[in-house]
Amino acid sequence: MLRVEDLSFAHAGQATRYRFEMAAAPGEITAISGASGSGKSTLLDLLAGFLTPLSGRIDLDGTDLVPLPPESRPVSLLLQSDNLFDHLTASRNVALGLPSGAGKGAVVQAVETALSEVGLAGLGQQTASTLSGGQKQRVALARTLVRNRPIVLLDEPFSALDDKARTATRELVKALTIAHDWHTILVSHHMDDITAIASRRYRLEAGELVVEG
Repeated sequence: MLRVEDLSFAHAGQATRYRFEMAAAPGEITAISGASGSGKSTLLDLLAGFLTPLSGRIDLDGTDLVPLPPESRPVSLLLQSDNLFDHLTASRNVALGLPSGAGKGAVVQAVETALSEVGLAGLGQQTASTLSGGQKQRVALARTLVRNRPIVLLDEPFSALDDKARTATRELVKALTIAHDWHTILVSHHMDDITAIASRRYRLEAGELVVEG
C-alpha cells in the first residue's frame, strides 16, 4: 500500500500551504482532480522527488520514500506529452527505460515483450515520428513497463488523444495496472476518464485532498 501521511509543502513566495493525506492500493487507479493551480502537479512532483516536503511521509509498504532522490524512487512518470524521441524507433525509445548495464539480448527481449503487451508487436522498427498519438502513448507505456517500478504517476496522459485512442489507452492503463500491481496515480480534469477507470478518487480543495465517491 502507498500512503501519503501528513505531507506538507509551500512554494516560496506563495501563501498556500499544501497538506496531503491519501492512500493508493496496488492494482488500482487512484484519481486526483481539482481546478487549475490547485496543487495536482505539486503532489506528483513530491511523489517523484522533484520537490522536498516540509514534513510528512510517503510510505510504500513501510519504507519512507522522502529521503530518496528521484532516481532511486520506485516511480515512473507519464505525462500528457509522450516524451519520445521522434528520430528514434519505437524499440529504441522503449529501451531508454532500461538500465544502461543491461545486456543486448535482455534488452531486445524486454522491449519486444513490452511492445507486445501494449499492442504494438511488429512496430518496433518504426520511428516515433511515424506513429499516431495513441501509438506514441503506448510506446511510452511500454517504456514504463520495462522500468518495472510499482508507482506510476500519470499527468493528464489522455488529453492529447482523440476519443477512440483515449478510450483504448485508458483501458490499457487499467489492464496494466491490474496485471502488474501498479499503484497508479492519475491526475486529470476529465471526469469521464476518472469515472471510467479510477477505483479511488480525491479532489484538491484549498490545498488539501478531499475523498470523493
